[in-house]
Formats: sequence, C-alpha cells, structure tokens
Amino acid sequence: MEKNSKIYIPGHRGMVGSAIVRLLKKEGYTNLLTRTSQQLDLRNQAETEAFFQTEKPEYVFLAAAKVGGIHANNTYKADFIYDNLMIETNIIHQSYRHQVKKLLFLGSSCIYPKLAPQPMKENALLTGPLEPTNEPYAIAKIAGIKLCEAYREQHGCNFISVMPTNLYGPNDNYDLQNSHVLPALIRKFHEAKSENHDAVEIWGTGNPKREFLHVDDLAAACLHLMHYYNDSELVNIGTGEDLTIRELAETVARIVGFSGKLRFDPSKPDGTPRKLMDIGKLKALGFAPSINLENGIKSTYADFLKTSGAPN
Repeated sequence: MEKNSKIYIPGHRGMVGSAIVRLLKKEGYTNLLTRTSQQLDLRNQAETEAFFQTEKPEYVFLAAAKVGGIHANNTYKADFIYDNLMIETNIIHQSYRHQVKKLLFLGSSCIYPKLAPQPMKENALLTGPLEPTNEPYAIAKIAGIKLCEAYREQHGCNFISVMPTNLYGPNDNYDLQNSHVLPALIRKFHEAKSENHDAVEIWGTGNPKREFLHVDDLAAACLHLMHYYNDSELVNIGTGEDLTIRELAETVARIVGFSGKLRFDPSKPDGTPRKLMDIGKLKALGFAPSINLENGIKSTYADFLKTSGAPN
C-alpha cells in the first residue's frame, strides 16, 4: 500500500474501523474512503455496487459488522446473521468485480467450536459445534472467511482473513443491553460508584476465561498483515493470555474505584468456558501486541468518562 493508495474502511465509525482510520492517518495515509450507514447501506447490493463503481478503492479493511454481547446475540439472531451476511457478501463480491488489490476481512474468535482445544489454532475452524449463544453471528463470520478463500481460489483475489479475540478500547459500546463484557463492566462499576451502591451484579459464575486485546493493537496487526501476509489461511490476532471473568471484574472495579461487593448470577449464561487464541502464527509473521490489560483498561475508562459525559 502506498501513502496515497485509495483505501476503503467500511465500518469506520465503529470501534475497530475507527482504530484502523486513526492508525492509517497517523502513518501518513492520505486517501481514505469512508461512508456512514446513512450514506451507504452495505446490506443493499445496488448501493454497494454503485459505490465501488464510482470510487474504485484499491484496498479494503472490512470492519463493518453488526456486533453485540451475549444478550444481543440471543435476542436478535435473525438480524445478526442477515445483516452480517449481506454486508460481507456485497463488499467481497464488489471488491472482486472492481479489482481491489487486497482486502482484509475481520472475523471473530467466536467462529471456533465451543469446546475447541485451548489455545485455539487456526485449523480448529469447523471441527466441532459452535457456542449456541452467538451461533448466527459466528456462522456469518465463517461464511465471510470462506468467501475470501473461494474468491482467492477461483479468481486469484488477494483476500485475507483475520480473527481478533475479545476487543476493547476507545469508541466501544457501553450500552448494557448489547455491549460486550469489558465495556459493560466499566459502565456498571462506574454507575455503582457514582450512586454509592454496595454491590454490582455480574452475569454468570465468573469462571469462564477470556482474552482481551486493545483495539489499537488490532489495528496495528491488521496494517502489518496488509503489508506482509498474502496467504489463504486465516490469522489469529490476540495476546495469547487470558483471565477469568471474576479476575477481569476485580481489575475493572479497582481501576474504576468501586469498593463494593461483586455478586455473580449463575442463572445467567456463561457462554464458552474458555476462548484463548494461539498467536504463534502472528508472532512468526513479526507482530506482537504492546498494550497490557491494566494500561488498556485505564485508557478505556478515561475514554468512557470523556465520551459518555459521566462525572468522575
């Protein structure tokens, strides 16, 4: 990619897309294409085709997706599979038709089987049943991976796929109804501290283990792979380290300054018992994340305070 290459970032206002835009601008890329969902409905084939015909992007970071936590995935199953299938299908097909030089597709670690051997290697894909609570989203993301593989095999397209672990960072979603666990905990503990509550309720047992990657590290990994990776197999992007939800909650509570009790509700779903990525392939390609969890949560809490207008 040259500094003046025409680079399209669908999903540029989301957490991942905005991190990629920030990094590209910081690195001196000057010809970035962005559209809001009001300007361009990527679920609409005709609109997507017209955009590619007019703008003719050279590179694509496919960060657009409908995302959410366990509650959202369980409640809006049809939306999660339909919206994501339409978005990725339209963008990948038009990237082929309009001769995009390279496309990077962003998947999710939920594509792996619920009981995949830990840490999860890239070849674990399609080796067992998925976690039921986010199966529609996972199936849509698996379809995106297979689309990239098929267009590469049939048409010679340089389309690659990456699988990030659980993400957090600036521009996250803190809505308790459809956010992921880390931003939800930040909001819960902040509100409990502000309102002098003596306890915070947390879904599940607290025993599942999760891995968390700062979104700026993800953006850096994506740019690295855009430069140096051109093969068909997907690439895991994570830290290679995990912790229990209980340990995560205790860390967030300490950083936010909440000193009350943590009450876990075992009647609520835990989700997958463990999701740890094997990042050996990523490291072999010359990349390792640099933001540790403690510092990452501190900066994310500062972002929450700034963007939410919440009092300190």
